[in-house]
Amino acid sequence: MKDKTVSSRVLDVFNYVLLTVIALLMLFPFVYVIAVSFSSYTDYMQSDFMLIPKTWVLDAYEFIFASDSFLRSLWVTVLITVVGTLVNLAFTSSLAYVLSRPVFGRKSVSFLVLFTMMFNAGMIPSYLIVKETGLLDSVWALILPVAIAPFYLIVMRQFFQSIPSELYEAATIDGANDLQSFWRIILPLSKPSLAAFGLFYAVMHWNNYFTAILYMNDQRWWPIQVILRQIVIVNEAQNTLASGQILLENAPPAETIQMAAIIVATLPILIVYPFLQKHFAKGVMLGSVKG
Repeated sequence: MKDKTVSSRVLDVFNYVLLTVIALLMLFPFVYVIAVSFSSYTDYMQSDFMLIPKTWVLDAYEFIFASDSFLRSLWVTVLITVVGTLVNLAFTSSLAYVLSRPVFGRKSVSFLVLFTMMFNAGMIPSYLIVKETGLLDSVWALILPVAIAPFYLIVMRQFFQSIPSELYEAATIDGANDLQSFWRIILPLSKPSLAAFGLFYAVMHWNNYFTAILYMNDQRWWPIQVILRQIVIVNEAQNTLASGQILLENAPPAETIQMAAIIVATLPILIVYPFLQKHFAKGVMLGSVKG
């Protein structure tokens, strides 16, 4: 018994050390990005690698926030994320509620709806649909085609089915219709699930860049991730963000601009995540097991 206890403690210590090392390795690139974004031109040119800048400066951040295109893309991303997440939650929860109700032919309808949603038509048909519906160069092109995620719909539908039927019966006796039952009973009980899936949807919209490249011909409606792609991958930091000759003349190194843009694009999600983390496990597990 004593040997098992000692071996168990040794295993725990080993797991803690291993996980700590892995966590530090995951954190290492992020620290490097922060250090480069706050470094001066001289420090950056003289150092092959740094984790702590010798001189902390805000040149790169002043440059990107002085750019009209960067601020506009940040506003577009916030707009798409907020409106898109609300649309996602409204469509997903309402359809999940409809598919969970005990009506005639529910299984057949649920199968047809879920089966067709699991498959994507492809890039070209999707583009033609967006074009023919007049959504090109509109934020709705980035929201409506992904209004419902099939997996989240299935999980939420299972949760709605696990709610005791007595709650629906009590609401019906009190004179509530389906819409009132959904709004006053189902949604308050689904707050953990809505919080978890809402963050998943928000991260999806915040990190979206591929469909924006396809559907947004007007650069004024480019989200932050498209601008970040131009800065980091295409390596057009000064040309993408410059709003005048003054910016071009006083521009910091392209590498520090890239790192500063990465930090600004990542920080909002890092700020929101801790506030909703407690809902993740409960929210995802609510509908994963049928009761």
